[in-house]
Amino acid sequence: MTTAAKPAVTGSPDPIGPGDLKSLRRRLLVPTLVLAGSLTAVVSSLGAPLIPTLSRADGVSLSTGEWILTITLLTGALATPVMGRLADGPRQRAVILVALAAVVAGCVLSAVSSGFTVLIIGRALQGVGLGLLPVAMAIARRNLPPEQARLTIATLSVTSVIGVGLGYPVTGLIAQVLGFRAAYWFGAITVTGSLVLAALVLPPRSAGTSRRFDVVGAALLSLAVIGVSVVLSEGGAWGWASARSLGVIAASVVLLSAWIPFELRTADPLVDLRQVRDRSVLTADVSGFLISIAMYLLLPVIVEFVQIPRSAGYGFTASLVVSGLVLIPLSAGSFVATRFLVVYERRFGSRTMIPLGSVVFAIAATFFAVEHSALWEAFVTVAVCGLGLGFTTGAMPGFIVRAVAQSETGSAMGFYQVVRSIGLTVGSALSAAVLMAHTRPGQALPDVDGFKVALIIAAALCLATAVVSFVLPGRGPDATRRPHRRRGEDLGVLLRNEAGLGGAGPAAGGKPLPPGPQEDRP
Repeated sequence: MTTAAKPAVTGSPDPIGPGDLKSLRRRLLVPTLVLAGSLTAVVSSLGAPLIPTLSRADGVSLSTGEWILTITLLTGALATPVMGRLADGPRQRAVILVALAAVVAGCVLSAVSSGFTVLIIGRALQGVGLGLLPVAMAIARRNLPPEQARLTIATLSVTSVIGVGLGYPVTGLIAQVLGFRAAYWFGAITVTGSLVLAALVLPPRSAGTSRRFDVVGAALLSLAVIGVSVVLSEGGAWGWASARSLGVIAASVVLLSAWIPFELRTADPLVDLRQVRDRSVLTADVSGFLISIAMYLLLPVIVEFVQIPRSAGYGFTASLVVSGLVLIPLSAGSFVATRFLVVYERRFGSRTMIPLGSVVFAIAATFFAVEHSALWEAFVTVAVCGLGLGFTTGAMPGFIVRAVAQSETGSAMGFYQVVRSIGLTVGSALSAAVLMAHTRPGQALPDVDGFKVALIIAAALCLATAVVSFVLPGRGPDATRRPHRRRGEDLGVLLRNEAGLGGAGPAAGGKPLPPGPQEDRP
């Protein structure tokens, strides 16, 4: 009897098999999504601190230079609902890769631009990256267990805040040392790295089904958003009561009046407006709009305040780099707050999450309105503001995710991001209008009362957000904790089906577990 000879042991490691690669991709999924969202948020903020520098370099007025920031927000508002709807289909990975490629192209175009028009085109392409968040959230919900998905979605939601906090100091430092074009080369290089990582890690095809794209709905909404954004950006120069401003506003209202009934009638709408009837979805949308206005009433005001020379009677004569560093605590505070969201919800429920964060934000704004005699107070204010924003913006997507079906996550989050983008634009325009109203004729700088009024308005909006977000969800502390329940489907089954990671759940042939005693509770 002969025995087969065993192969010699060579000492070399076993080759990585398909299972190991799948496990590695699964572990890298969350970092990849967060990195993509954070970098595109950083890139979107690369224009704000450079507005005075680029305006002088290209020979345009400061009001025209504001379009370096406005065009990015506008493109993001247009791209978000489109990408959100596409995220509910089978090509989530392709949507993210195309968006990241557009951001890279925009960064390169801005870096090599020889005129203001080319720069604006580059900044517009960079704004496409702002539509990544609903796609990333839809991927997280579809590929991660519920607990991990909720934490990931909360983290993704604050990447816009984190991006602002990181983008300002990064821009200031690079621009001061290497010139403003180097800031866009920095964006191109880092986003290219994120693009390569996303191509290697993201699932090649999702389980969603293709649906007819709502071209008419997308066109109507895009034109309406463009009209609103243009008026908010140019209304101060045109005159808020001028024929041009009123005409554009009227046209936008007509377009929205046509868009709403069209979306309610069509079989596959760009945005399912029936979702807004759900109190949880309405809570997130309204709260997101209000808190976004407050955010852009506070952050640019503080950055500008610290740069004001002390000879004006206030301000700290801070450099561009120092004024950017003021926003670093915003990113840190927002990220820290998201780490406590799940623990807080388990202990106290979700109904008080947005009110708590809004009140913390209001306290920060009121503090700096009253006490602003030292630079450290700006750092403390922004840090506390970051904690409040982390709680509010981190909790809001959870209200939507728990209320809508998995197949509608991208669309619902896309509409939420559009509402937030409009809120940011309103806040930016409102802060400029307040400061302009407190600038005396012949003076270049506003009175300190202008900064105080802007901060008080921000605090008032935060308190309004706290009230709205507590009242809208309805009766009972569990009103915002129930996931969306499809007709005839048990809650426990739904939770397990949505946890389908790596072959778990009915979609992969597995059998759902029976509901536990807590899941039968009405």
